[in-house]
Amino acid sequence: MEGGGGVDGGRPGRAVHLCLDMQRLFSPGGPWPTPWMVNSLPNIAAVAERFGERSVFTRFIPARDPGAEIGTWRDYYQRWSGLTLERLDPSLLDLVDELRPLARPDCIVDKRRFSAFSAPGLAPVLNGHGTDTLIVTGAETDMCVLATVMDAVDHGYRVVVVEDAVCSSSDEGHDAALTLYRTRFAQQIETLTTQAVLDRAEAWAL
Repeated sequence: MEGGGGVDGGRPGRAVHLCLDMQRLFSPGGPWPTPWMVNSLPNIAAVAERFGERSVFTRFIPARDPGAEIGTWRDYYQRWSGLTLERLDPSLLDLVDELRPLARPDCIVDKRRFSAFSAPGLAPVLNGHGTDTLIVTGAETDMCVLATVMDAVDHGYRVVVVEDAVCSSSDEGHDAALTLYRTRFAQQIETLTTQAVLDRAEAWAL
């Protein structure tokens, strides 16, 4: 997959909004709750609405059963056996209600690992848009967002993490991840507020 370069003073690019795992599974009332999701949702919705058809949404899909997995993933689903597909309410895999009207079916990508780049369906969507910049929102800042951002850097994409449109179940992990993005990866990763992203949207060739 081809990507863009590093952060370069706000240069124009072909941006896609990549929203990670904003599902009922991780909502405050879900079995894997992310309490701060409610605070991030209005900002995520604003970015998704602004980027329109250039918004891509991922869904994390658990294993069918622990035995279907390998290595530490098998151990992971033995711990969370109640959240495997054979036991999980399938409606929990849906995007939260606030985002479902903004998500076109052909721009929803299912994944079975933390990083969005583990999903075979992501590359055709990004390549189809000629993407060189990823505007990243969603959950969790220190897990799936972190894994995706690191993969995006390795693929050469310019990455913008929307700091008030990501969330975690761990305040410490959230803060640590944002600090990592800002201090260790400043050449490849930029952190911006939702308003700053909306203000720059035209420059990203929407």
